[in-house]
Amino acid sequence: MREASVPYVTSRQLCCGCGACASLHPDVIEMVDTLEDCRRPRRRDPLPVGVTLNGQLVDALRVCPGVHLAHDDATIDPQSIAALRDGWGPVLQLWEGHAGDPEIRFAGSSGGAATALALYCLEREHMHGVLHTAARNDVPYLNHTVMSRTREELLNRTGSRYAPSSPCDSLGEIEQAAGPCVFIGKPCDVAAALKMRRIRPQLDANLGVTIAFFCAGTPSTKGTLDLLKKAGVDDPATVRSIRYRGKGWPGRWTVEFTGASGEVESRSMSYEQSWGFLQKYRQWRCYICPDHTGEFADIAVGDPWYRKVEPGEAGSSLILARTKLGRAIIEGAISAGYLIAHSVQPEILTRSQPNLLKSRGSLWGRLLALRLAGAGVPQFTGMPMFRFWWSELSWRERVQSLVGTLRRVRGKRLRRAASPQWLPHASEQTQCVAEPSST
Repeated sequence: MREASVPYVTSRQLCCGCGACASLHPDVIEMVDTLEDCRRPRRRDPLPVGVTLNGQLVDALRVCPGVHLAHDDATIDPQSIAALRDGWGPVLQLWEGHAGDPEIRFAGSSGGAATALALYCLEREHMHGVLHTAARNDVPYLNHTVMSRTREELLNRTGSRYAPSSPCDSLGEIEQAAGPCVFIGKPCDVAAALKMRRIRPQLDANLGVTIAFFCAGTPSTKGTLDLLKKAGVDDPATVRSIRYRGKGWPGRWTVEFTGASGEVESRSMSYEQSWGFLQKYRQWRCYICPDHTGEFADIAVGDPWYRKVEPGEAGSSLILARTKLGRAIIEGAISAGYLIAHSVQPEILTRSQPNLLKSRGSLWGRLLALRLAGAGVPQFTGMPMFRFWWSELSWRERVQSLVGTLRRVRGKRLRRAASPQWLPHASEQTQCVAEPSST
């Protein structure tokens, strides 16, 4: 992608919305919420005095996970489990478990493991803070990036957010922190942070540990607003809080809002109902993503769906150590009681996420179809796909991976635009209900 730049990536719908480009060049790029395309980078207008674009927009592509992801000798530990490596990235060891703190376990989406690990890093490893995503207080259906430094802050901000977020937009806070920090994000966010740390020595020094959660894609803000309407909340300005999961396993989607009488009311639906509705609003880049399990993180956490969840069952997490650092953090958290977990066999990962090898295989067909159609195509290195296209998919599914993508190229207007374009500024378009500001 020699001709690529930030506006190229956004106009070709290859953007993940991670915010890394804005963190690399904050004087030039800002992240903004859009209604249908998740969070996106936009050129600042006007640019600060003395600041010019020069080559910065192309330079930002060095940290963009949307256009390129790569495993190589620097990212694959030779001690990782060979049977998992091609399909799941580096995994040194697996556990199933949950937070030792009952409140964190109850509030978390799947046993609170990520929050428990973050708290361990704060209290026992003496890290400075935890950079992660939380709901905005002023517009609860939108997200922003926060630095939590206490158990109370982590507990109040726990739980999944099936809505656009850009945690990499604030990597500068880690860079400027008084000591090492925890970073929690989607797989693409963690991949971007890894790219950033390779070119920013102070970020590398202060990025204490990275934790990724398993991700099936990011729905747009329009998805959440339409889900609110489905639940009977027509005015999003009345929303006081919204949770997508947690407070039980897997938890329920729950919104609290101010009703017509002025009293606080709530609506709720099951995780299956809410995610079944939201997934059709996922951004295009999520459909062509090879990494749903945080392959570039030190630690990855997800749901152990290999067994049926019984009604009223407390949450549990599948916990993956992907680096030696990650394994040391997990083992320390278990020894100190922050995590209650037991080691499990590698096949538990495959059984917990039975469709992901098919998705990896389908991706080979999708990328081929995009090339044939002249649409934007990301580059993935060291992430085998063809072998899974051949071994995991039926002939019908192989054909569908090609034909279905060609149909989407037309429906989603994925063919290359005449020239890359920035997003319009607020004066030129309505971005979201309540005109949210950038984080």
